[in-house]
Amino acid sequence: MSNFTGPGPGPDDPYQGQRPPQPPYQPAAPGPSPVSEADDRQWASLAHLGGILMFLPSLVLWLLFKDRGPLTGVEAKEALNFQITLLIGYFAVNFFATVIGFLTFGIGGVIGGLAWVLYILGVVFSVLGYLQAKDGNHYRYPFALRLIK
Repeated sequence: MSNFTGPGPGPDDPYQGQRPPQPPYQPAAPGPSPVSEADDRQWASLAHLGGILMFLPSLVLWLLFKDRGPLTGVEAKEALNFQITLLIGYFAVNFFATVIGFLTFGIGGVIGGLAWVLYILGVVFSVLGYLQAKDGNHYRYPFALRLIK
């Protein structure tokens, strides 16, 4: 006689020591849930306005919302491409300002001021993009390398 009174096969065990049947595997939802039209316009406009802080806000918004909102996906990608173009411009201006500054003993370093011109252009075009996107319209920057397709 055994003192074991735990679960196991016995007269009252409907499965006779076997594991009970498991429910079939249900895969997770196919993807992230879409955002509403108002939220889509809001995030799209913020992707443009984030250009004031350089490329990071538009990159984050594009990665988070590219599959959730059609307007946000397009506008964040456009803003990101513009910010990458400006970043390349900043590097080019600073490189040439440094080289010319060394060759002219610092006088050519004034060219570095062109980086401010690029920043001001970036702010102006980002605000224009914000104003278009908040109304649900697409905005295309006048000059941008379309690196992200």
